Amino acid sequence: MTIINNNLINPNLVNKFKKSEPLCSNNTNNKTFKEILENKAEERNVSFSKHASMRLSSRNLQLSNSQIKRVENGIKRAEEKGIKDSLVLVDNIALLVNIKNKTVVTAIDNNSEKVYTNIDGAVIV
Repeated sequence: MTIINNNLINPNLVNKFKKSEPLCSNNTNNKTFKEILENKAEERNVSFSKHASMRLSSRNLQLSNSQIKRVENGIKRAEEKGIKDSLVLVDNIALLVNIKNKTVVTAIDNNSEKVYTNIDGAVIV
C-alpha cells in the first residue's frame, strides 16, 4: 500500500491507471466546439418535454416509429413555412410542438379538448 495525501492507495490500481488509455480523448478531427455542437443539434430530430412525456403516459398514448418519423416530417414542413409553434396532428393524436427546438411540448388525444391556443400553424401528417 502507498500513502498519498493521507489516503491509502493500492499500488495495483495506481499502475493500472498509469497504463490505461486517457479518460478524455481529443479525437474531434480538428473541429471547433461550435461545429461539434451544431452537428449534434442536427442529429436530433425530435424530443419530448417532460410534460409531453407525462401526458403521453397518463393518456396511455404511444407513438410508433413510423408516427415519430411523420412528426419529424411535419416539423420539417412547419420549419420551411416559418411556423414557430405548431399543432402537429398524427392519426388521433395532437401534438403541440416548438418548431425551433424540435420539442413536443404537450400531447392531446382525440377525446380531450378540441381548442388549441398559442400556435401559429398546424400540420397534418
